[in-house]
Amino acid sequence: MPPQDDSAAREGIAAGQSAMGPDERRRAALLRSVPDTDDTTPLAAQLAEDVRKRIELHGAKFEKPPQTRVFTIANQKGGVGKTTTAVNIAAALATGGLKVLVIDNDPQGNASTALGLEHHAGVPSIYDVMINDVPLNDVIQPCEAVPGLYGAPATIDLSGAEIELVSMVARENRLRNAIRDGVERREREGHERFDYILIDCPPSLGLLTINAFVAAREVMIPIQCEYYALEGLSQLLKNIDLIRGHLNPDLHVSTIVLTMYDKRTNLAREVAAEVREHFPDETLSATIPRSVRVSEAPSYGQTVLTYDAGSTGALAYLEAAKEIAARATSAAQSATAEKENS
Repeated sequence: MPPQDDSAAREGIAAGQSAMGPDERRRAALLRSVPDTDDTTPLAAQLAEDVRKRIELHGAKFEKPPQTRVFTIANQKGGVGKTTTAVNIAAALATGGLKVLVIDNDPQGNASTALGLEHHAGVPSIYDVMINDVPLNDVIQPCEAVPGLYGAPATIDLSGAEIELVSMVARENRLRNAIRDGVERREREGHERFDYILIDCPPSLGLLTINAFVAAREVMIPIQCEYYALEGLSQLLKNIDLIRGHLNPDLHVSTIVLTMYDKRTNLAREVAAEVREHFPDETLSATIPRSVRVSEAPSYGQTVLTYDAGSTGALAYLEAAKEIAARATSAAQSATAEKENS
């Protein structure tokens, strides 16, 4: 390169650095210090990638959405990481400075366990909200380990809710009405609103899941990167279309999360490519890898963000949460631009 070009490049870099704050300059310097790797050294490549993510995500704060985003996390196929995705995405969003509520709508109560919430018999729970008209705000518990994260627990009583809901008036709207009333009450009392509400569903399409679909505007679908990953997905999408047509016209699939991803295997890469081909706009760029730490965390009543914040799994969920939050900001900016141009 000619000397004058090299000088111009240095001036451009210097100008770019001067525009950065001290934290950004420090972060940029750290990122430049990470050595380049390739697929010939997979372990070194993974370590380098984790280091880059730690630098990029450390202390990151996410922008608040213009209004509360309500997600239902659903997939009728079991074992794809619905609950794991719900609690860890929620914890990651809260770590980014947002206020997040997880509603455990699954009788197994696994989300309540992972968040460290009390959910033994007799504890006010989402069952009381849906069946006994107890206000949602009266059953919410803070997650002590993550500031800004809250949960509405599920108890064993919820296992009988499917039967009890059958004879109730407006049975499909019980959860939606409870969330609406809870949000309005918080505003009246001067509390800060929830930025995100995530509803964890059972692996079925019964009345509990229908209530979750009716209550939400967005559906987040975790898809396991293994054989049969897309099996049953078409039926789930048909059911979402039915809900949209009859009960909730605003419902749509906005986010697909690839879970249990192992980039070393051809199968995982093929499944990921197929999902991205069919759902290019909905599928997150971030993928959730298989991780022992992610599996261990619930047994300690924690999310992976508090159990091992520097692990590959924790970094993956932080990256996914950052992308989800960024999409909300981008959508809001696009809507504003369209309104100004119209």
